[in-house]
Amino acid sequence: MTYLTISTPRRVKGKAIGTRLLDLLSLGRQRRALAQLDDRALEDIGITRSEACAEAARPIWDAPDSWCKHLY
Repeated sequence: MTYLTISTPRRVKGKAIGTRLLDLLSLGRQRRALAQLDDRALEDIGITRSEACAEAARPIWDAPDSWCKHLY
């Protein structure tokens, strides 16, 4: 007896490309907002001006390590 298996394309686990793009654009907005915080607000969240500037300078595709397992 012969069995035929018809496979249908399955979506790869993870987020859709559009959702990934929106996440990365959101990350860019958050980094720009971080750069605009005053020193008092930065102190409230526990980071220095230099740390905020360094984070804000990162490109949007340079997502935090905790995001990488969710993005791809």
